[in-house]
Amino acid sequence: MSCLVEQAKTLVAEAQENNWVGTKRFYARWARWHTCSLCKQRHHGVVLCALGWASWKTYLSLPETDVTRAMAMSMLGNGLFDAKHDVDALPVREAVLSLCRRLDGPEENMLVAQGNLASSYQMLGRGDLAVSMRRDIYAGHLKLSGEEHIETVREAICYACALLNTSRFEDVKALMRKTLPAAQCILGASHEFTLRVMGCYAEALYLDTGTTLKDLHEAVTTLEDAAQIVRRVLGGVHPITEGIVEYLQEARTALGARETPPGDA
Repeated sequence: MSCLVEQAKTLVAEAQENNWVGTKRFYARWARWHTCSLCKQRHHGVVLCALGWASWKTYLSLPETDVTRAMAMSMLGNGLFDAKHDVDALPVREAVLSLCRRLDGPEENMLVAQGNLASSYQMLGRGDLAVSMRRDIYAGHLKLSGEEHIETVREAICYACALLNTSRFEDVKALMRKTLPAAQCILGASHEFTLRVMGCYAEALYLDTGTTLKDLHEAVTTLEDAAQIVRRVLGGVHPITEGIVEYLQEARTALGARETPPGDA
């Protein structure tokens, strides 16, 4: 962990010394706070949480208006959330959104801050508020970037998760059918966002009380394809892999229950 922190601090310091803050060069170096430089996968769980605390401690003393300090605060909120410290993550994310509003930052930053806060509301049981926020955020990304953009795809997934949480399965199916071709086109079939779209779609298929036998077969097939890819790309212990494998088991159980006559159970 100390090596990861020192690497990130060194690269960001270089960007600051060269006045690259706010440029692509700066963001590429800032990525070391949340993404592995070797495999290019995003850190998660307790590792991301530890990096979030380290980044906040590193840049806390900077002025409130400094971009680096604001990004560190966001990193802290994301790390707490990823490690499932939902109660602690909420006030941090509320503070990030409040700061964005006071500084009148770019619309994209505002949408990201609102999205993070919506995720915290969802995890704390405020599902209807999360859905309402996600609907508006998704519309904002569509207007800002169009359908075929990675941030629009990301937000579509988050919106779908909020809809799933409130059992709005038809809305999830429609949204994911619309999003999957865009994700495959701009990100490819093996990208984690594409796999998450497949997972959300299949989950809506088998969880819907009105699902048909055909729907259940489609859910199992979709998840079998996704599971094969995700194990190869992300490995067996990544959270996305574990989620898709769990969905696959649930879909197979639902399909088996439907195919087995009641008298044969």
